[in-house]
Amino acid sequence: MSDNIVLKKGLDVPVCGAADLLVNKSIMPSLLSVEPTCFKGFSPRLLVREGDRVLCGSPVICDKQNPGILLCSPASGTVKNISRGEKRKLLAVVIEPDTVQEYVDRKPCNPSGCTAEQIREILLSSGLWLQLVQRPYGIVASPSASPKAIFVSSFSSAPLAADSEFCLGNELAALQAGVNALARIAPVHISSRPESVFAKLENAAHHFFSGPHPAGNVGVQISHISPIRKGEVVWTVSLEGLAAIGRLFLSGRYDLRRKIAVCGPMAVEPSYASVLPGTPVKEFKAWYGTAAEEIRFVSGDLLSGRNVGEDGCIGFYDNQLSLIREGREKEYFGWIRPLRLNQFSTDHSYFNWILPRRKYSMDTNIHGGKRAFLVNDAYYAKMLPMDIYPIYLVKACLAKDIDKMEKFGIYEVLPEDLALCEFADPSKNDIQDIIASGIDLMLKEMA
Repeated sequence: MSDNIVLKKGLDVPVCGAADLLVNKSIMPSLLSVEPTCFKGFSPRLLVREGDRVLCGSPVICDKQNPGILLCSPASGTVKNISRGEKRKLLAVVIEPDTVQEYVDRKPCNPSGCTAEQIREILLSSGLWLQLVQRPYGIVASPSASPKAIFVSSFSSAPLAADSEFCLGNELAALQAGVNALARIAPVHISSRPESVFAKLENAAHHFFSGPHPAGNVGVQISHISPIRKGEVVWTVSLEGLAAIGRLFLSGRYDLRRKIAVCGPMAVEPSYASVLPGTPVKEFKAWYGTAAEEIRFVSGDLLSGRNVGEDGCIGFYDNQLSLIREGREKEYFGWIRPLRLNQFSTDHSYFNWILPRRKYSMDTNIHGGKRAFLVNDAYYAKMLPMDIYPIYLVKACLAKDIDKMEKFGIYEVLPEDLALCEFADPSKNDIQDIIASGIDLMLKEMA
């Protein structure tokens, strides 16, 4: 099956600092952080102690509710430190990697010759089950669930997103093995840009999306391919996760190394780096120099990534480190200055619309304070190419009205899907946090 879907709604945020298509550095850090907080619905139970030796692929944390779901070490080495927060909440297991890496010994196998149960068992025992995200709610996939389909977005349309073909275009064999494995569990759907190299992958249904961001969001793609209804479950997996699954079946190794884009207005010579998840931000000092106090370090894209700070690490699912200036200064009389040629507006408030191809050196300044929601859903709906009313969904989440949350589409969205609505919101509300709180309420009340 193949179809072409053209999206009209959305916006490509014109921020400068895109990464050049070259790998500037391959990093093996002095310390790696394994963070269970990256996984929604994962209740961590520690399996190692300080001083223990681990191999690449050795379990270090398991899920209390589903002990078969394992979080494994991305490198071999020694457990250096176990970081805890309030009420002894487990925040991270810090590992000091070896100079020469050693892997858990697993035998390669052909996924086409395995049953669905065997594929599940291999993914669980290897630690790669965490690559599967379950919708609704964006939680770690349940091993007992029967998804109606598995969805993969082969591109990202987010600001300064990493180029998927540059990062993984030479790993088609691993991607194909990953598709073959997951296809034993449920039908696989791959969404791509037209004429993408990933359209060569077999054993999957292909869909081609054109249009501005958020066309690359897997949630938007699902809503146009097979919307999620109450009682239905789907799984999603990133292209990096799909490649890691394929490498496991081809080589028997737990290999999470990936190319990430180090980008943004504050990046020095934006380019790519080859890293492991959990790599400290300080390892990227060559990209930001001595200006750390003026920079916000975002693991992920600028719209929906996490502010991790200079002391943070690259997230498990992220393939982008975005560097943007902290906008702390106040702008006097900003609202009555009509020119503002260095500012971007989503409407015609400024004259940026006469320079449609211009890129802007944006910062984190929100240019105003929070106020009541604009009572016009069309303003927000033009940023979201889904068949829902975003402002009514947000208000239902604020009111904690579960019936209305179901009615207005809480099963179909994650916070990242409404990130563009938050960017364009003249009321300066934290729409993604509101959606996240609504999802938490649904998990609490409907589980």
